[in-house]
Amino acid sequence: MTEMAHGTVVVHTGDAVIPRWWSTIDRVTLGCVFALFAIGILLGFAASPPLAVRNDHEPFYYVIRQAFFGGLALSVMVLVSMMTPLAVRRWGVVGFFAAIAAVALLPIFGTDYGMGATRWYSLGFASLQPSEFLKPVFIVFTAWMMAASQEVAGPPGKTVSLFVTVMIVGFLALQPDFGQAALVIFAWSVIYFVAGAPMLILALVIAAVGLVGVFAYSSSEHFRRRIDGFLSDEVGENTQLGYATDAIREGGLFGTGLGEGSVKWTLPDAHTDFIIAVAAEEYGLVLVFVIIALYLTIALRSFSRLMKERDPFARLAGTGLVSLLALQAFINMGVAGRLLPAKGMTLPFVSYGGSSLIATGIAVGMLLVFTRTRPQGDIADHLLSRNR
Repeated sequence: MTEMAHGTVVVHTGDAVIPRWWSTIDRVTLGCVFALFAIGILLGFAASPPLAVRNDHEPFYYVIRQAFFGGLALSVMVLVSMMTPLAVRRWGVVGFFAAIAAVALLPIFGTDYGMGATRWYSLGFASLQPSEFLKPVFIVFTAWMMAASQEVAGPPGKTVSLFVTVMIVGFLALQPDFGQAALVIFAWSVIYFVAGAPMLILALVIAAVGLVGVFAYSSSEHFRRRIDGFLSDEVGENTQLGYATDAIREGGLFGTGLGEGSVKWTLPDAHTDFIIAVAAEEYGLVLVFVIIALYLTIALRSFSRLMKERDPFARLAGTGLVSLLALQAFINMGVAGRLLPAKGMTLPFVSYGGSSLIATGIAVGMLLVFTRTRPQGDIADHLLSRNR
């Protein structure tokens, strides 16, 4: 299907892989990703030393680890972006089944690190959160199923993907991790919508999500406490949201100055979930607007390129990946600004976190594959080839 959509690419035997990759990749998106990572390292120098001191580490212990995992993530991103859509589909499906198995085995072999949610595997030198790796490969699997369902005599891909989505959401709810479950549902809904879903089905999905939310609120004290805190008119001064909103308010337009912020000494998650509060306090709203602009540039350029894509699989998978990236960034910043209920979610490429960085690198690498410049041919030729 991929070869049929893109036509035959004329490649001279003397062409090198890297020059050909460089000439077809979305270099603006690539530059935005590197800029976000550079900002993350800059903010790591400000946010992580207090945590390192509390844990009896060297002051820049977490910065060094972030640089290591971030460098690995960027390397993986570049390597993945050199693949073909067909290779991404094949390896993505293999990775999907591996990630499903890893998530399913968490109750047996996983650990909660005293946080009340079994989401990680302890590797000794680091931890692994399989749900982070599940998201991009789930999108590839779902896009493959829905694209295949559009073929003549194709499989019931939409039904299969819906069944798989419900199963994944069930596994994540058992941890419990309602935030990741919501992202999985969102990704499936976006791909289903782009694939031409009836509005009635989407309305039923939204209603089902609402019912799940009501169930989670009534059965989970942790979930209920976060919702009640968000709906409350007052924000507790000694809560994470209270510290974050105070930091944003104190920073103003230009910030208090490098190293002058105080929120990093009181927020336990200043280097991860609330990194944007550190950015707002020390560098002001100017840096926050720069970060938002970088994410918007990635999203808009990706959507623009995907709109021209003839291959249904590449279009569906790319749309799901960029939507997931944009939503995760929006949720992270929305929580810090008290626009959304508190939810432990990192800011892509900016927050500290090995699993998050590497998984996001894989996801963006896949996105860069689907947005690479390739011969599309005339739409009439494409439709004719599908009817043969």
